[in-house]
Amino acid sequence: DVVGILCLLSVAAALDFKYHHAEELEAYLKRVHATYPSLTHLHSIGRSVEGRDLWVLVLGRFPTQHKIGIPEFKYVANMHGDETVGREILLHLIDFLVTSYRRDPVITRLLNNTRIHIMPTMNPDGFEATKVPDCYYTRGRYNKNGEDLNRNFPDAFEHNNASIQPETQAVMNWIKNETFVLSANLHGGALVASYTFDNGNSATGSLEGYSRSPDDDVFIHLAKTYSFNHASMYKGTGCDNRQTFPGGITNGYSWYQLEGGMQDYNYVWGQCFEITLELSCCKYPPADQLEKFWRDNKAALIEYIKQVHLGIKGQVTDKNGNPIPNAIVEAQGRPHVCPYRTNEQGEYFLLLLPGTYVINATVPGFKSMLKTVEIHNNTGNFSALKHDFTFPEVSIRSSAASCSKTPLYQELQWASAAVKPTLHVILVLMTILLV
Repeated sequence: DVVGILCLLSVAAALDFKYHHAEELEAYLKRVHATYPSLTHLHSIGRSVEGRDLWVLVLGRFPTQHKIGIPEFKYVANMHGDETVGREILLHLIDFLVTSYRRDPVITRLLNNTRIHIMPTMNPDGFEATKVPDCYYTRGRYNKNGEDLNRNFPDAFEHNNASIQPETQAVMNWIKNETFVLSANLHGGALVASYTFDNGNSATGSLEGYSRSPDDDVFIHLAKTYSFNHASMYKGTGCDNRQTFPGGITNGYSWYQLEGGMQDYNYVWGQCFEITLELSCCKYPPADQLEKFWRDNKAALIEYIKQVHLGIKGQVTDKNGNPIPNAIVEAQGRPHVCPYRTNEQGEYFLLLLPGTYVINATVPGFKSMLKTVEIHNNTGNFSALKHDFTFPEVSIRSSAASCSKTPLYQELQWASAAVKPTLHVILVLMTILLV
């Protein structure tokens, strides 16, 4: 197929290792979509303050819509406009995926069984505003309104008073409209994989300097999957002598506390496990280093996507086989502060490491169903363990349910704080008795 080969060459030749500004980035994405119309879907999820499109390229066997059983994955880069490496390596990831499809069996199976969403820039205005590249800091970090987009989301621990920016709102709507299971956001200024929680309180262990989520084991695995498949991140040397990250990973709160971060928002309100990837010590390195950054990250980017197939998935249906949306499906012993619910098609996806679990499916108002399952690592097979739940006595669509955007962990903190005086009183009484 000479025409096909020429098309491939034209796309590959078009993508140099250089920085692509807004017009070039848009032209490249449109060219990829035109060359691979059945494998890709290009759309804008919204606009920046200055009116630039927030482009997302979707790749997969069914790129235009969600298919039952196929998990949704996303990469987001450049939410800090002056942190630029992620923006460029995501363009090269796109190039690699489309040119490897039907040539590389692993990539072919990955794309046939996963719907991959790639947003090269969440903050195009900040990128364009960064006139003088700098390794450390420029005003381009912020959006046009001077807001840090990674401090701009609703926070699960405290009221975030920042006014929601157009870029943030677009991403929140996007998360609401897709069934994202796994995600990463790409940053610069360090070399480490950081995971939830970024904020915390006594209910999540922040008094010990670590903010632990119910799925801490899975997050550690996800962060290590990236760092150990990266050329050097796993060494944990950091970017200066003061900072070391054993295994190249860190709990976000342990590193530094932040409020209104995107990864916590994804996990609490989006039912999506997200980690933050810091990919370069220099925020905006010279363009001649981009090829090395791509080589250093290529294997890690692919291995991380495969993790979307960890754990268990399935559908919850009524006696007539109709899907039940908003049913709660969770693994016992790891309740989410905002319960994980089925989507419109009655589907659930739970990322879990290999082991034995009890899965609890609940339709509000009916008896829960429990199922003990043995989960193996199925990432190599590109499909999580499948288990469906049928509620024979239910023949209604579950009512809409959503978690409020108030800081949900505040209530847990009050509950744990309320216990402390009681323990204190007991200790005092015991001391008196002993004396």
